[in-house]
Amino acid sequence: MKKETITAAAVLCALGTGFLACALHTDQPLSLGERRPLAQRPEVSVQTLSNGSFMSDFETYALDQFPLREAMRQLKAQVQYYLLRQKDNNGVYQVDGSLSKIEAVLSESSVQAAAEKLSRLQETYLADSRVFYSVVPDKNYYLAESNGYPYLDYERMDEILAEHLVDMERINLYDCLSAEDYYKTDPHWRQEKLEKAAGRVAQALGVSITPFSDYTQQTYKDFRGAYFGQSALPLEAEPLHYLTSETLEACTVHHYETGADTGVYETEKLTGKDPYDVFLGGADALETITNPNAKTDRELLVFRDSFGSSLVPLLVQDYQSVTLIDLRYVSAQILEQFIDFHGQDVLFLYSPSVYNHSDMLKT
Repeated sequence: MKKETITAAAVLCALGTGFLACALHTDQPLSLGERRPLAQRPEVSVQTLSNGSFMSDFETYALDQFPLREAMRQLKAQVQYYLLRQKDNNGVYQVDGSLSKIEAVLSESSVQAAAEKLSRLQETYLADSRVFYSVVPDKNYYLAESNGYPYLDYERMDEILAEHLVDMERINLYDCLSAEDYYKTDPHWRQEKLEKAAGRVAQALGVSITPFSDYTQQTYKDFRGAYFGQSALPLEAEPLHYLTSETLEACTVHHYETGADTGVYETEKLTGKDPYDVFLGGADALETITNPNAKTDRELLVFRDSFGSSLVPLLVQDYQSVTLIDLRYVSAQILEQFIDFHGQDVLFLYSPSVYNHSDMLKT
């Protein structure tokens, strides 16, 4: 009887502690680690109770707002990685402290569709332009195969693009980078490591870039990237560097969606949800960098994803203006409302994930 009493008391104590923790817990609006909003307490009504949506929404809410949720996520990740010796957690794997996310199935039809979309853009708007394209190497290119993880067939991707983009010049960046040139906790490349890549692009375009020795390096010390939250591993923060110069400080960036004019670097974003947004303010459908100190009157159009945010500022030295278009957020069909196409230099700059999921491109 004494044993049963102790057991019952322990269960009641645990339930009481859990109830008290839930009662005292303050609901959080978002998870900084996962970079997503958390479910909030659902509204109780006759309708939500009768159609069953309340219980479904409450279950999601309870899972998102559970006390010590982040600690439990970290514990689960550490057990999977270090105790059970699993190769990844949530599709994220770790090599020498650097995190990357597995993407291994090449969709040839998607890559072909991407090439066809770019070709239509060239035919519609860019007949008078010099047009270039490049595949931004992702971190998997340098980490996956050599460490026993599945990986995309990059060679086949390049073949498909070459077969369909016959009127564009390819800029090869694969040999310009290594795994160390990317953030350890994020998929993006490090701006301060892009001198060779930027030089390769500039050489193809026929312009010059500022020598990296002439930049001033600014540092944000507490960067935790997208993979930090997805992996749930308790990793240390890493530095994020961005390069400034008199030329870049004189440039202005016009954001067409908001009508706002900003600098190249929006430093207030360093303490926001994603510090990488310091580069050109993060995701933006359409924006133009104006360089009042340009050495020529040339203009550049860059169709890009988020990797372009940190590379493009390194290309502005000789250009009077550089316009960045993100077709994930704006349809190509309305571009003439904002851009006067008149023979500007053009660069398509996309990471493998965009080519492999080309349905995100709005053309």
